[in-house]
Amino acid sequence: MENVILYIGVAVLVLLAAGILFVQLKKSSGAKRLLRADEEAKSVVERAKNEARSVIDRAQNQAQQKLASADAEFERQAQDKRRKIAEVERRTAHKEENLDRKIQGLDRRDREISAKERKLSQREKEIEEEGAKVAGIIKQQLTELERVSAMTQEEAKAVIIRKVEDEARLEAMQTVKRIDEETRAKSRQLAAEVISGAIQRSAAEHVVESTVSVVDLPSEDMKGRIIGREGRNIRALEVATGVDIIVDDTPEAVILSSFDPVRREAARLAIQRLVLDGRIHPARIEEVVENVKAELEDKIRQDGEAAAMELRVQNLHPELIKLMGKLKFRTSYGQNVLQHSKEVAFLSAAMAQELGLNTQTALRAGFLHDVGKAIDREVEGTHTELSVELCRKYGENEAVVAAIASHHRDVDFPSLEAVLIQAADTLSAARPGARRELLENYIKRLEKLETLAKTFDGVAKAFALQAGREIRIMVDAGKVADDRAGLIAKDIAAKIKNELDYPGQIKVTVIREMRAVEYAR
Repeated sequence: MENVILYIGVAVLVLLAAGILFVQLKKSSGAKRLLRADEEAKSVVERAKNEARSVIDRAQNQAQQKLASADAEFERQAQDKRRKIAEVERRTAHKEENLDRKIQGLDRRDREISAKERKLSQREKEIEEEGAKVAGIIKQQLTELERVSAMTQEEAKAVIIRKVEDEARLEAMQTVKRIDEETRAKSRQLAAEVISGAIQRSAAEHVVESTVSVVDLPSEDMKGRIIGREGRNIRALEVATGVDIIVDDTPEAVILSSFDPVRREAARLAIQRLVLDGRIHPARIEEVVENVKAELEDKIRQDGEAAAMELRVQNLHPELIKLMGKLKFRTSYGQNVLQHSKEVAFLSAAMAQELGLNTQTALRAGFLHDVGKAIDREVEGTHTELSVELCRKYGENEAVVAAIASHHRDVDFPSLEAVLIQAADTLSAARPGARRELLENYIKRLEKLETLAKTFDGVAKAFALQAGREIRIMVDAGKVADDRAGLIAKDIAAKIKNELDYPGQIKVTVIREMRAVEYAR
């Protein structure tokens, strides 16, 4: 239709144009040409009419074709929809049939359930009647049992309950004992594996030191120069260093004697420097000794830093580092304390890692556990107390301080890491060759240990075992009861702690055995 309207508009425009042209021609050509123009206009109009009819016909034909095509498309879509509606109706009918069948099945099951419920109700009534009969029979039997046994029902229950309780206690004790034995066996095996693994990973050297140092001299003449005129040089050396200098028949050597290893080391270095310098007189001696002491202080700090770096112990206070370096010149039963501290730290950390505990706490506590020995000759108190005070003063973690406080069992173990510190300390001290004692002192200590135990009333025999690390005490069963055995062990341990000096710890075991002997004649 739009094309028809367009063609009609074109025709009207053509007619208007022809009219306008005609008017213009008529005005310009005059009367003579007017007729001809009129004829031409009529001709143009006729042609325009013919073209307009042609355009209208074509537009009508196209419109009819489009209308027929639209009708065909509509009919096709309508057929598709009718087909889909028929399919949906068929499915709906099928579902309704299935639903009807399910409803019928549910009705049938409902009837069956109702029948079963009626049967169950009847059965419950029968069971209640039977139960009442059984209760009456049981009551009669209980009455008869009470008459025969001369016991009431409550008394019989009490007897049975006591018997069951006794059997349950016996079984519980047996179970607990079995579990305890299994746990002890497994714990010993695990402890052995952890300790052996830690020891295998440790490669610490053992350095046994004494209380004297020997300084080699280039010649015998140097002894006279060290002594000086009327002994003034040697007296100046002894006053400046605080050590005894022994000049005897030992060829080309002098001996330095002092229980303070730092002073002994300072004297050794000073004499070596004086010998190399050649100028030996009191003023020069005082100057060299002061310089050596300053250098030794710096070396002590460097040794402490090297030990901390070797173990990867971080964020230590500078004063603690200096004190740890000072332990290089401190010994315990001939064992170098700094080396011992490093070994304890390594063993503690290795065992903590195996057991999944706090490795850093074990490492720091093991490294610092004997730091108090650096000042125990200057300040009163045990080395454990001094170590705790120093670590707390210089900002160590409270878990580290608590572990250090218990490494000699002065207090109860606050954590598992503390147990590892005590075990590692014992391992390091007990290694063959780690510590040195004179045989005479060793034997005297064992004899004193046994004698001390025999001073207690009721003790029959005492035996020192494991190189003096354990004492087993046999008590007279007629004089000492079981509850007294534990008290005697505690008293003996306290007396050993107060009266004896010993490395590590001593285990006190009290054994009480009762024997009854008779003869059949």
